[in-house]
Amino acid sequence: MLLGCGLILTVAALFSCQKKQSIAKPEENRFIKTVLTQGEFFEPTEMTILPNLDILIVQRRGEILKFDNTTRKVKQVGFLNVYYRSAKANTEEGVLGLTTDPDFASNNYVYLYYAPVDKAVDRLSRFEFKNDTIDTKTEKVILEVKTDRDICCHTAGSLTFGNDDQLFLSTGDNSTPFDENGQKYPSHAFGPMDDRPGHFPYDSRRSAANTNDLRGKILRIKINSDGTYSIPDGNLFPQGAAKTRPEIYIMGDRNPYRISFDKKTGYLYWGEVGPDAQVDSPKTRGPMGYDEVNQARKAGNFGWPLFVANNYAYHRHNYATNADGPAYDPAKPVNESRNNTGLMYLPPAQPAFIWYPYGVSKEFPQLGSGGRTAMAGPTYNYDSYPDSTRYSEYYDGKFFMYDFMRGWIKAVTLKPNGDYDHMEAFMEHTKFNGMIDMEMGPDGRIYVLEYGNGWFTRNPEAALSRLDYLPGNRPPAVSDLKVNKKTGNLPFVLNATVKASDPENDPMTYEWSIGPNKKETTTPSLQYTINQPGDYDVSVRVYDSHKASTKSDVVSLYAGNEQPKVDIMLQGNQQFYFPGKPVVYKVNVTDNGDKVNTNNIVVSTKYDFSLFTQPVLGDQMVSATTLGKNLMLSLDCKSCHKIDSTSIGPAFKNVAKRYFKNPDATVFLPLKIIKGGSGHWGEVAMSAHPALKLEDANSIVKWILTLADTAKKAKSLPVAGSILPKADPKQPLNTLFELSADYTDNGGPGIRALSATKTVQLRSNVMDAVELDDIYGFVGKDSLKDHYLIFPTDTGSFGVGKVSLAGIGSIEIAGFGKSVPASYKIEILMDSNKGKQIGKGTISFKNKQKTSAQIALKALPDLKAHKYYLVFKQVTGVKGGRDLPWLKTLRFVPGK
Repeated sequence: MLLGCGLILTVAALFSCQKKQSIAKPEENRFIKTVLTQGEFFEPTEMTILPNLDILIVQRRGEILKFDNTTRKVKQVGFLNVYYRSAKANTEEGVLGLTTDPDFASNNYVYLYYAPVDKAVDRLSRFEFKNDTIDTKTEKVILEVKTDRDICCHTAGSLTFGNDDQLFLSTGDNSTPFDENGQKYPSHAFGPMDDRPGHFPYDSRRSAANTNDLRGKILRIKINSDGTYSIPDGNLFPQGAAKTRPEIYIMGDRNPYRISFDKKTGYLYWGEVGPDAQVDSPKTRGPMGYDEVNQARKAGNFGWPLFVANNYAYHRHNYATNADGPAYDPAKPVNESRNNTGLMYLPPAQPAFIWYPYGVSKEFPQLGSGGRTAMAGPTYNYDSYPDSTRYSEYYDGKFFMYDFMRGWIKAVTLKPNGDYDHMEAFMEHTKFNGMIDMEMGPDGRIYVLEYGNGWFTRNPEAALSRLDYLPGNRPPAVSDLKVNKKTGNLPFVLNATVKASDPENDPMTYEWSIGPNKKETTTPSLQYTINQPGDYDVSVRVYDSHKASTKSDVVSLYAGNEQPKVDIMLQGNQQFYFPGKPVVYKVNVTDNGDKVNTNNIVVSTKYDFSLFTQPVLGDQMVSATTLGKNLMLSLDCKSCHKIDSTSIGPAFKNVAKRYFKNPDATVFLPLKIIKGGSGHWGEVAMSAHPALKLEDANSIVKWILTLADTAKKAKSLPVAGSILPKADPKQPLNTLFELSADYTDNGGPGIRALSATKTVQLRSNVMDAVELDDIYGFVGKDSLKDHYLIFPTDTGSFGVGKVSLAGIGSIEIAGFGKSVPASYKIEILMDSNKGKQIGKGTISFKNKQKTSAQIALKALPDLKAHKYYLVFKQVTGVKGGRDLPWLKTLRFVPGK
């Protein structure tokens, strides 16, 4: 026996290990994301790749699609009438899972997991797929999982085959993760275990921790040839055992949304979407939220909702009294819920394979921070794929994991015994838009299904992509396509540039596309004159001397009209609003010398309650009502439709009345305008508008829907005036006051109207301690309701910024004294904690009393936004412990 790769190995294993170590990691630019189709999907969920590389894709709302690998076209090949929407909650159900039979080439069997509209279950069924059709008449119901409906969330629903016709199915805990309205002591995003009568959606012990329930599990069944199933050996509970279900392979899951199986090792992997608590409550409730990526080599209990991550334990909690009990024991977990129909004493809890919170993980810092949705991808088995398309042998045996929210892919290397060794980034600089499924094709290439960036909607960036490996010559790298302007009058002189480099330093040529027109250059720049009005998509394909090429992103522009410009002028401070003090404003519009139609200016306000969002300024193409109407007038719509009366087509007001209550109208009506059709309003067909952009069709539909008599009409504020902002009394620190001005010009015959907006946001003049940064000496603390800083025993400082102090006379520091008095000297410095002093003062804290002090500001050298630092030095008080005062807020006080 010899020592190698960290463990005692046989000579053969050592040789294999040394061989893999000698293979260099491929350069990142040897992998490219090839988009197969984009913009065709509406909430895609899971896919399966057929032997001929066609791909079946299911969408949550019921559609089953096929991507044809030869024609590169997508078409619908089936539909299931599913429960996907509830008036009471954002339900996540619908068509959830899809896979094909291991013998698909001979039997054409496809397996679907979905929520039928007429029964409160999630159903696993087998169908035949022949002649490009999912034949619903061939449905063979295999298994049903009872669910509670009209609640949110956690469906899971991923399907994959293991060895020996063993099918794995993941199910979510079907529990609500949010605080229950009207409850004095809710879950606060810790483990939901409220078993009081009538509160069952908030008790995951009824499902995930219930040995007699199929929810919150990964099931393993052996599919028989007649569509029935049997129980394979090695599941968690033997068949016939009291208060158990023999289908359970893994229990204690919250939302195991994506699973995968390594047929070489027999390991099952899954991503576990975790709870949302952002701080630990170690003495009361338990750990903060973590996502997990898990590995199972045999059946087991993975702990939820009693444990999370590395078997971090939650406490027993009384939801009626808010009393906390002892933490659960992972070696001897107990399900004491009144809603439990299974065993009370559960199998020991297994720790996660990889785990990470919202913040940076101590154990796995390379996973970053922010929103999180862990997913399990495939394990790469090099010898299983053809030479011509497979990846480098460097990836042999590596497991791929990914995150829907964070957009990264990681390749995980295992030790010879299957334990975690290390991970590394894969295609780190490639952008992905909500990866919701990742599958390995029979060609040895990874395929990625992207949901897009919005929730419960049709996302234009939703796509199907393939990750290709380039072992030889690599195409040029292309980025930063820029144009001098995106709108303009005729003649429109376009100047475009692009950044491109070739890995092998080959000479490059550039093929530019300006709408249907082409032009080649030998330099990365283009000058081109457009003489016809219309929309133009501009892109460039860059070739090396071997004809390998890469296409740039697409920039859309409009020739024939120039976008107007809108500005909002404010008096006084440009970042804060102040209680009782009106905001004085004036809107200015310029339209390239054209006369401004003041009737098209819409000034509006709204309040946003996004926690501590920074003020933003923006110029965007919006104003759907005016823009939509003018777009309609520039098309042939006015020939067939009138606003109030019937013509060849229905009056727009009648269309609005029919559809304004339909939540899907803004989805199917734009497509109706683009594709045309007949049958809804009579025999006359509606003309298609295939050249119309989807966003423009959306604007037309939004304008039409405002014509319903019951629709709310927006009333503009004056172009100049004053407004008194009013903060929400329940969350004054979080209230953002937003002032917007929209303008849409008139366009002309065949000329599209263009719109612009300017938005300014003013935040509360009170800043919470959670917003402070560059903290030194202070200690940050969180309770369940707020955040505060504990003062230092000697000196400390923190940063504030960037803010403008225009019109600000002083800064008020507010906090709370503890049982021992304390006082501090304060300096306010500009640009650094050793910068120019612009104010100084003191603050004194008394016993258990709220305390504040205003520090007057000196005349500032300028009124631009700067970073400011507040430095504190203790004068009197204790030198540590729980008696140090708290700092809660800063308030920016206007000068007189």
